[in-house]
Amino acid sequence: MTMGHTTPNPTQQDPELDRPAGVPPRRGPIRRLLRWGGFACVLAMALVFGGFLRFADSVTTLKPPAEPKADAIVVLTGGYQRIDQAVELLQKGAGKRLLISGVHPTTTPAQIRRMTQGSADLFSCCVDIGYDAIDTIGNAEEASNWIHAKGYRSVLIVTNNYHMPRSLAELSYVDPDIDFIAYPVVNSDLKSRNWFTDPNAMRVMLAEYVKVLLTGARNITGFGRHTGLRSANASGPQ
Repeated sequence: MTMGHTTPNPTQQDPELDRPAGVPPRRGPIRRLLRWGGFACVLAMALVFGGFLRFADSVTTLKPPAEPKADAIVVLTGGYQRIDQAVELLQKGAGKRLLISGVHPTTTPAQIRRMTQGSADLFSCCVDIGYDAIDTIGNAEEASNWIHAKGYRSVLIVTNNYHMPRSLAELSYVDPDIDFIAYPVVNSDLKSRNWFTDPNAMRVMLAEYVKVLLTGARNITGFGRHTGLRSANASGPQ
């Protein structure tokens, strides 16, 4: 007997020798999984990036209607420029009544009137102040309660252009039968052709795009949705 030497079994053949020329070796399940997982990640990133470009284009090209007209006007707080624009629309007769949604509880109607330089008569007859909304979801809930209480069917929505897509998504989710008409307050930084070179403008756009994606996912699944109101039983505008 010869030690340390094993005679090959002629019945056993190397799989590599049996593979026809030009045919690549078979990949294992883990390698295939990693390969397709990589493709999926690249595709997902391309879709997200493409979605962001589409979102940015829609925001930067948003324009208010030439002759705005609706039953009423709702402005979502977040900047004095928005409220100024909404009051001006009310003065011009673009709507019968105005709701200022999401006002901080410590802010009085008199302070808002002085800030906008609106007339006391206009605020007395045609402006309602909503104190219950704490975020965009709450704006939609508060506006819906007000719209139905007043019996309106079409409403001008006044907010910043970058905030408009998410606002309309929340409003349409809460009240799909109402005709919401966008009246964007244009942010001058985002109108620039080179807004993407401005770190602040890019930060705002990216943050809002992520919120839009989360809003879409939440509205589809219903997961994580809250009332967005300071009180569970909103008493409505004052």
